[in-house]
Amino acid sequence: MNKNDIKLRKSLFWDVDIEQLDIDKYPAYVLQRVLEYGKWEEWVQFRSYYPMELIRETAMNLRTLRPEVLSYIALYTDTNIEDYRCYKLAQLHPTLWNS
Repeated sequence: MNKNDIKLRKSLFWDVDIEQLDIDKYPAYVLQRVLEYGKWEEWVQFRSYYPMELIRETAMNLRTLRPEVLSYIALYTDTNIEDYRCYKLAQLHPTLWNS
């Protein structure tokens, strides 16, 4: 799959001009939006375009991910949740109901 074949909804990237978005230059930005707000078809396109190693490394370095998204990506990449940056940051700042 090449870059021109990827069709992402404009509503995923409401804060930028999607025509100017370079998915090769900003994979972390695109990955987080697709994981948290994307449809299944967009995720399938994303993972067929990017290599698994890039997906794994990028996801592990994201500052925030919703808990269900974190669980999915850890399962998909066969990694431990504890190794993710967003998990470590969440543990440093627990909310009142998690303490």
